[in-house]
Amino acid sequence: MNKLKLIIAREYMTTVARKSFIFTTLLVPVIMILCMGLPALIAYYNQSGGDVETVAVIDASGRYGTAIHDTEQYHFVVMSADTIADPYKFYNSSDKSLAAIVMIPRDIDSTAQATVFSESTINVTLKSHINNALSDTISQTRLLSYGVPNLQEMVDKANVDVDLKSVKWSESGRETESSTEMAMVLGMVLSLLTYTFVLMYGAMIMNGVIEEKTNRIVEVIVSSCKPFELMMGKIIGVALVGLTQLAIWGVIMGVLSLVLGSIFGADVMAGGQAQAGMQAMQEMGDSVDMAGILKAVMSINYPMIITNFIIYFVGGYLLYAALFAAFGSAVDQAADASQFTTPIILIMIVALYAGIACIENPNGPMAVWCSIIPFTSPVVMMVRLPYDVPFWQIALSVVLLYATACAVVWIAGRIYRTGILLYGKKTSFKEILRWIK
Repeated sequence: MNKLKLIIAREYMTTVARKSFIFTTLLVPVIMILCMGLPALIAYYNQSGGDVETVAVIDASGRYGTAIHDTEQYHFVVMSADTIADPYKFYNSSDKSLAAIVMIPRDIDSTAQATVFSESTINVTLKSHINNALSDTISQTRLLSYGVPNLQEMVDKANVDVDLKSVKWSESGRETESSTEMAMVLGMVLSLLTYTFVLMYGAMIMNGVIEEKTNRIVEVIVSSCKPFELMMGKIIGVALVGLTQLAIWGVIMGVLSLVLGSIFGADVMAGGQAQAGMQAMQEMGDSVDMAGILKAVMSINYPMIITNFIIYFVGGYLLYAALFAAFGSAVDQAADASQFTTPIILIMIVALYAGIACIENPNGPMAVWCSIIPFTSPVVMMVRLPYDVPFWQIALSVVLLYATACAVVWIAGRIYRTGILLYGKKTSFKEILRWIK
């Protein structure tokens, strides 16, 4: 145990002290924050910046030009079609100061077609604004032409959006609201976390084994400890490195979110966007049951899900990390490891796609079997957990996962003790099977 502790401490300190680890640990949260916040900042400054452009509206119908209202980006000027015969000449006579010219024909009621002229392709915002304004106005005009009193009001009342609530029973018959959408998002997030970190830290173990083998450091280490102790020390040490990295990422992202929120939040308020945002939230609150959404979010059994997530994450990491360590010891260079790691990555990809497919039917046969099979259960079970999986399925899955992980660790130890000191020879699966026997 003392040797194992020394190996764990050495693996941990060696990895944490690397410049690549420090750089990745500090850079990843910044990149994640930028990826989440940069689109919003770009959209905000893109809409608030720049001069207001003028768009001429030539209304041959004489009825729909005023339906297109000004926005923060565009000012619409309605003109009579009698005074403008050629849109191109009119555009040139304005010294090309117009952003675009909208032509509304006389027969737009029957054709439902209009044209926008411009030197360059118009952006989606302008096209969508013009299209929505004309479509809504023409629809209202057609309804009025039928001569039915209060027809618009009847149509509005006929468009019903059913609010379907999901209520589940507990064993005692108590009713609580649930959220299918929340369960789906939570399951996918946990599944992706398991998939990403198991592969990332498993690859870290394999690269460490190959590096020590290439530098001949391992020859000195195994003279003082057993190969199995060395392998387990690397697996546990990298696991602690991963937990440290996750903890640092959480702290950095929390601090960056608070700092950026305070900086750009003040800027947004200065621009008057905060008031608009509050008004939008108030309007949304009138049509959305915020209390019901909050109840649905709180109805999820987070302690159970987090506990099972840790159990499955540790079991899945132990299983795949042992395989990465074993196959890393069987090669001399990282380029030669692809023949062994490709099957492992394919299995994880299959597990991820199985988890995505199980969203539609989390209690179907494929979902149940994939959540019990040890090589896919760490990923697939994460998708099923928010849907209240029966206890016996979780218990059976956990037992099989850890039993398989222990068996894989034992097999990996037999591969590791032979391959760690083997140099200058291409290893095949057939030879690895002989080492196990």
